[in-house]
Amino acid sequence: MSHNEGQASEYATAAQERQWIAKAQRGEEVAFTRLVEAYQRPVYNLCYRMLGNAREAEDAAQEVFLRAYLKLETYDPSRKFSSWLLSIASHHCIDRLRKRRMKLVSWDELPPWRWLPDAAPQPEEAMLAAEASQEVRNLLDTLAPDYRAAVVLKYWHSLSYEEIAETLNTTVSAIKSKLFRARRMMADAARQRETELAAGSVTLAESPP
Repeated sequence: MSHNEGQASEYATAAQERQWIAKAQRGEEVAFTRLVEAYQRPVYNLCYRMLGNAREAEDAAQEVFLRAYLKLETYDPSRKFSSWLLSIASHHCIDRLRKRRMKLVSWDELPPWRWLPDAAPQPEEAMLAAEASQEVRNLLDTLAPDYRAAVVLKYWHSLSYEEIAETLNTTVSAIKSKLFRARRMMADAARQRETELAAGSVTLAESPP
């Protein structure tokens, strides 16, 4: 993931983007198409990492751009367009996750735990035992949708606390709290999993041949 995922496309300057937005707000479909081309990758990546399924992520990304098109007249130019767009994507994915009746599908392409820094005592140490990617994905699946959104925006899209708060329509203190709690919840899940694995190995060892 590039640190530019939440930023304007490398193919468009800020001035070009402002022109596209202005023209799109006047109803020029070609201009909106340029915005879609510029942001389709970061929007899809966010949807995929939130939903964990490529086909569903494609459907979600299309819905996000449709909603953005319909709401374009409400966009405030003083706000970063990327934050506005990722906000629509985040809330749409949260809604999808909350409507699921089955267990969430695991994520792919997860970052290493070193991407989850914390100045507080290090509960992440318990998570380091879960080295297999499947184990890591299972831990991340334990997060509620809004916590997962904060993690994705922080560690994949490199947004600041202020940008995440703006994107998710909340406060900086709430985001810091969510990220801290997310780390703790994953650490607790890792400890529980480690305990279960250890208990299973003991039972297996004591079983008769």
